[in-house]
Formats: sequence, C-alpha cells, structure tokens
Amino acid sequence: METTQVRAQGTPSGRLEPAGLGAVVGLATGAVTVGAAELLAGLGQRAGWASGTPSPIDAVGAAFIDRAPPWLKDFAVSTFGTNDKMALYVGITLVLVLLSCAMGVTAVRSRRAGVAVLLLLGTVAAAAVLSRPHASSTDLVPLLIGVVAGWWLLTRWTGRFVQRPARTGSSGSTVASREVAAQGRSPREARSVSSVSSVSRRVVLGSGLAAVAAGAVGVLVGRVVAGSVRAASVARDAFRVPPVARRVTVPAGADLGIRGVTPFIVPNAEFYRIDTALVVPQVDPATWSLRVTGMVEREITLDWATLLSKPMQEAMVTLMCVSNEVGGTLNGNAVWTGWPVRELLKEAGVRPGADMVLSTSVDGFTAGTPLEAMTDDRSTLLVVAQNGEALLPEHGFPVRLVVPGLYGYVSATKWVSELKVTTFADDMGYWTPRGWSALGPVKTQSRIDVPRDGDTVAAGTVAVAGVAWAQHRGISGVQVRGA
Repeated sequence: METTQVRAQGTPSGRLEPAGLGAVVGLATGAVTVGAAELLAGLGQRAGWASGTPSPIDAVGAAFIDRAPPWLKDFAVSTFGTNDKMALYVGITLVLVLLSCAMGVTAVRSRRAGVAVLLLLGTVAAAAVLSRPHASSTDLVPLLIGVVAGWWLLTRWTGRFVQRPARTGSSGSTVASREVAAQGRSPREARSVSSVSSVSRRVVLGSGLAAVAAGAVGVLVGRVVAGSVRAASVARDAFRVPPVARRVTVPAGADLGIRGVTPFIVPNAEFYRIDTALVVPQVDPATWSLRVTGMVEREITLDWATLLSKPMQEAMVTLMCVSNEVGGTLNGNAVWTGWPVRELLKEAGVRPGADMVLSTSVDGFTAGTPLEAMTDDRSTLLVVAQNGEALLPEHGFPVRLVVPGLYGYVSATKWVSELKVTTFADDMGYWTPRGWSALGPVKTQSRIDVPRDGDTVAAGTVAVAGVAWAQHRGISGVQVRGA
C-alpha cells in the first residue's frame, strides 16, 4: 500500500518556495562565476599575459556592438548619446540577472539541466572572448575558472538546499528518507517535483546575499586592477607637446560670449566621444607602433620616438559624428597637433591603382578613407595632442587620425596601429558592410544653441546664436528666418 506524508498548507513558514530558492541559487551562481572571471581577467591584464579581452563582460558587450544592426546603433546614440556604453553595461547586467535566475529555477527542478544552462552561457561567453582582436587561448583561463566556481556552487547548493523527488520502488511504495513538503499537491504531484529542504529562508537568503556581494567585489576589484596606474598613464602624464613651426590662433570674435553657445574650441573633457570601444584601450607609447602596409613600395613601421621627432603642425579641425541629429552635440572644434599623413605615405611610396587607406585601431576597429583625403593639402594628421595637451585615453592616446571633411566613421580612427594602402574594391571599413556610405563627406550644417527648444523668452530683443560648419570652405554668415 502506498503511503506518502503530505503537507497541504504550502511551504512551511520560514522557508522559500522552490522558484524563490532557484532564483537565489541562480543569482549566487551567476555572481560567483562572473566575479571570479572578472577578477582573474583584471589580474591577467595587469600582469600582461592577456593578449585580447579576457573579461567576459567586455567581450560579450564588444561582440554585441560588432553585431548590432545600424538601426539599433542609431537608436542607442540618439537615446543615450555619449552614455550609450553605460546603457549597454546596464543592459548586460539585467540580462545576466534574468538568465541567472532562470538557470537557478531550472537547477531546482533538475540539477543536470541547470548545469547545462551554465555551460551553455559559458560557451557563449567563450566564443565572445575568442572573437576579440588579438585573442589567444590564455584569455579563456579566467572564464573557465569562473565557470568551474559557478558549477561547484550550483551543485553544492542544490544538494544542500533542495530535496529531490522521492523514488518509487518496484512494489509501488515510496522510498524516501525525508518528508515531502507538497504544497497542497496530490501525492503523485508531490513525487514529481523537488522541494525545499528544511534549511530556513534566512540561511538561504543570507548565503545568497554573501555570494552576490562576493561576486560584485570580484568585478569591482578586477576593474580597478585592470585600470590602475600603469605605463600608459605614466607616459601620458610625462608627455610634452612637441613644438610646431606655426601655431593656430582662434579668430577674433569667434567666441560670442553668449551664455549657452558652444565654445569655438571645445575643451578636451567636454569633447564628444562616439566609438565602438566598450573599454578604452590603454596603450603604452613605449610599445606602440604604426605599420604602413599594402600597396606601397616600402612597408614602414613607425614607433613613438620616431613620430615625435617628425616636424609637427597644428590644425583647427571640426570633427563630426554621422549620427548627429538635427540640433545634436556630436561635433566640435579642436586644435590638433600631429604629423601630416601625406608625408608618411610619401616615404612609403603609394603604388598606382590604390584609392583607399584602411586604418586599424588596436581594438580592431577599421575605417576606410579615400586616399585623396590622405595625400592632398588638407591637414590630415597623425595626432598626438589636442588643444595643447596629450590626448585623453578616450580620445585616442597616444595616436589617432584626424581627417578634415569626413565623418568620423570613415576617418577618425583612435589608437591607430596600421595604415593599409588598398582599394575600395578589396577592403571595407567597419561600418561599410553595415550599410553606411563608403565615402562619408561632412555636409554643411548649422545649429541654434540659444534659445533652446522649449525655452520661454521675454518680449523684446532676443539673442539667437549657435554654430555652423562647412569644411574646406568655411562659414561667412548664417541667415536666420522666423516662422
């Protein structure tokens, strides 16, 4: 005769429901997995044995950026502006929380299925790590150790906090060493699901909170260690802007002195930043080099010391993001200091038939720039300074490209490491296969800064002021017509 003890009053007071227990176990597992991986990734980057992007969070985020369709990129820029990367981090965190909870709930029902979910998520992260530029097998070590730590916690906690379904013997009697809390289910339903063990809610929640906190600390410490003071920041602090033969001066009256109008020269810290780098590369100038390859007579490798020995020049150039909306702020003037790219290409000797220069960043980003823009008399520069100071890391330290007259997506490569002389028929920059124009000339535009949209103005004389740009031609005046 079959006998089963059943509680019909739900989970006893002080214990978690199975779904709640699963969510706690899943969050703890996800936190420990990610925290251990991020901590080890930061240590690896600090020690110098990581060649690519060992951080699973950064690798997944960067892989997502690479595969995001143009409409999603436009939406992110228009919605979040220069905070688009922070929005991506928040999104990644929310997705991780949801997937971790789902993994834990699955593990409460079936430990094997929960482990399978963990391994699947680890495999996706591993593929992202290996997809990053300069990736090697050693970049997987932090993630593998993190997954092992998560597997240990998941299996241990489900064994401690979860009571498995009772097993039915051949005679039909129930074989169980403990009483099944069935939450009002029938005896058959009681045997079909796992139940919560007698461990109290306080113990489960306390253990889960401790694991999540430990994971968060691992992530934070890993970030601090990876981004701590290193050779790149020391070199930047010691950098002195090379002398130039002729300095650029701001035209008299360029700054109108009207509150709310964008300054004629935008300060470095306020200059807009739009790029595909989820994590700002930290490049040590002592190890930096620029290779000139492709359709050239002589391949050249230029190091930092050699570049600084070249005759530098200043140029006032407006940079513009193609995603800048009407009235947007993704543009600005700066005085850039650098060596003309045309001089470097002259040394290399461009072969007939070339019509494009493919510039590559240390993070793998590429831009296809018309060869003409690199070799004519415009001030296309290998830039080492902005507004009389070393480039900020987020603006390309130690070296970036600035090409007047072209949108940034086809020209303004930061942390530049290679110039490949080639053709548009043979190569494409990062954004071209994603539907963007291969040429990207900047269009003449203007913007009213004051009064701003929605401002209430008093009757009488009202100052209307803003900025306008037309590269290669300049602006002599702007007509403003009322409605």
